[in-house]
Amino acid sequence: MSALIRGGKMNFNEIKTPAYVIDEKKLRENLEILDRVQKESGAKILLAQKAYSIYQTYPLIGKYLSGATASGLYEAKLAYEELVNVQNDSGRKIENHVYEPAFGDEEMKELCEICDHMVFNSLSQLEHHRSAWERAVNEGKLSVGLRINPEYSTQEDHDIYDPCSAGSRLGIRLKDMPEELPSLVEGLHFHTLCEQGFEPLKDTFEVFEKKFGKYLYKIKWLNLGGGHHISREDYDVDGLINLIKSIRAKYGIEVYLEPGEAIALDAGYLVTTVMDIIATDAMPVLILDTSAACHMPDVLEMPYRPPLRDGEEPGEMNYTYRLSSRTCLAGDIIGDYSFAEEKRIGDRLVFEDMAIYSMVKNNTFNGMPLPDIDILHENGEVDLIRSFGYEDFKSRL
Repeated sequence: MSALIRGGKMNFNEIKTPAYVIDEKKLRENLEILDRVQKESGAKILLAQKAYSIYQTYPLIGKYLSGATASGLYEAKLAYEELVNVQNDSGRKIENHVYEPAFGDEEMKELCEICDHMVFNSLSQLEHHRSAWERAVNEGKLSVGLRINPEYSTQEDHDIYDPCSAGSRLGIRLKDMPEELPSLVEGLHFHTLCEQGFEPLKDTFEVFEKKFGKYLYKIKWLNLGGGHHISREDYDVDGLINLIKSIRAKYGIEVYLEPGEAIALDAGYLVTTVMDIIATDAMPVLILDTSAACHMPDVLEMPYRPPLRDGEEPGEMNYTYRLSSRTCLAGDIIGDYSFAEEKRIGDRLVFEDMAIYSMVKNNTFNGMPLPDIDILHENGEVDLIRSFGYEDFKSRL
């Protein structure tokens, strides 16, 4: 069975591969940037667990952020158990939000007990579950909102992540909104961005305000969603702060942001070992003990080219290789990279920016073992916090 392991400190070069490694220092630095936004703008920032849910680091996250947001019951329970309860015991109030395109009837009772904010994707879902959530609202335990579709796309390269594309099922269009908000609805939510800077958010809000502005005077909170790369070096943090301050001043409402990637951007690695080298007509192929399909699915889904330490674009340095996996999927290719030195069996490679959308998406296709999860502390020591075995593969089937 999987094992949660504490202690057993190592250095970075001693870890067993493949392994995800969380960089504690970088995680803290990202959180400090987000905390600055909270303090200077008055906004509340939530961890979007769909991108990063390594709950062993929630004690650190809980020192900075205002809460977490979930995409369903399981994530909501994780936040409640590992973030809300832990922080509340220390006297810090942490919020637990949930949004799902459709809630199951059997989920609602528990969600109303463990969440304090709930967002519905449609008016029909809102009314279908009213008898369940209305009691919690009247008891002062829950605030309810609606997700809006501003019908304004900011995506150019990643259609799969565009919630405003034609035929989108995500959010309510203006023409489907009632003249007055339904009874007890206190908030609105939109989420349109993916790995973007401040300008697309500013543009989206301007469109949203023109279309839905009349409702903003009648709500208590507005959630601007996620996809904000706030911790990226070139992000216009001051612009974001000023926008939030202007919204709060004009409408007198609470403003939420729920980034996932910004919390753990560049705060993790995937360490792998070269198992074999295959000669081909195109270029030598490195067979690694990791896999795009299993351990970094966004490489194939988006597609996404992960940064590689000491690796460059093909042809830029002396030795170019195709990086692949030991699965049987012919297209399980991570990408082509060049190196200053020739690679040999047993060499280690370090992929960067591997904390987000990797551990939450990984799988055991071909019976591939799941990588260990390690944490690199600020003093340079590494702890193995979770390992996986055969039973983790078997139990999924």
